[in-house]
Amino acid sequence: MFDGSPVAPAVPMEVPEPEPWAPFLPESVPPAVPRLPRLPFPRRARARPRRRSAGPLLPAAPALFPWLDRRFAPGELTLWTGPRAAVEPILELLYAGSAVVRGRISLLEGANRFHPYRIGELGRSLGVDARRTLEGIRLARAFTVYQMVALVDGWEAEARRHPPTLLVGHDLPALFADPEVPAEERLALLRHLARTLVPLIDRVRVPLLLTLGPGGIATFPGLAEEGPRWADVVTFERGPSGLRLRALRDDARLTFVARPSGQRGLEEFGGVSAEEVIAWDVPPRPTGRRSRSG
Repeated sequence: MFDGSPVAPAVPMEVPEPEPWAPFLPESVPPAVPRLPRLPFPRRARARPRRRSAGPLLPAAPALFPWLDRRFAPGELTLWTGPRAAVEPILELLYAGSAVVRGRISLLEGANRFHPYRIGELGRSLGVDARRTLEGIRLARAFTVYQMVALVDGWEAEARRHPPTLLVGHDLPALFADPEVPAEERLALLRHLARTLVPLIDRVRVPLLLTLGPGGIATFPGLAEEGPRWADVVTFERGPSGLRLRALRDDARLTFVARPSGQRGLEEFGGVSAEEVIAWDVPPRPTGRRSRSG
């Protein structure tokens, strides 16, 4: 089943079974359309629309939030790509940060990896009650490719009924990797999704965030050629030095390093660099063992 109601249970209560946003599609493939000429990647608007006066998408602290906020624009697409282990913790932190500024997220979950308890705890670490953090997210998820197409087709109507400040599509192509879905059908359906996103954000006029796995844009045929205008592309990479983010539009770079509170880094004393280095502000995961004195 889908989720159409707010994710509202308080931690540690059980999350209720989702309700549908939209009916199932009939088991048929949308008719194929002639492929448009390939456009330069990424496709951008001629003039970036101004941010709506509703306020920022994310709070001013920690330092990660302003960096991410600059990658969004209303009526445009922001793409995050990289290993799921790198992207998803930042995505969950974004959900919690949105709650701090009383944002409203409309989330279409394509990979069935939504962790309400963890997101609630992140919200609590930022000073927001876990229930209020989860109430700011309207979640829908699908378990077949046809359900996913139905959800995207009904996303505009859902956004008009419950106006969001941010649209999020988490790994929408994940279901289409099923080997039982014929290649021609997969291609036609994904191109249909890409085209459907265009009027969605043109009419709703809020930023759209899509996250993709390490395969990047290649996993979503049609997105570059027929999809929405682009605001930015952010790549995620994990390495020995920590988590690294790079924004395509202005080549801004961000590195997370594990640093005890109060410890200063060498980057504070060096020259001007295109790379920003910040301490990892997410609370450490609890360990299973407690220390004993004596």
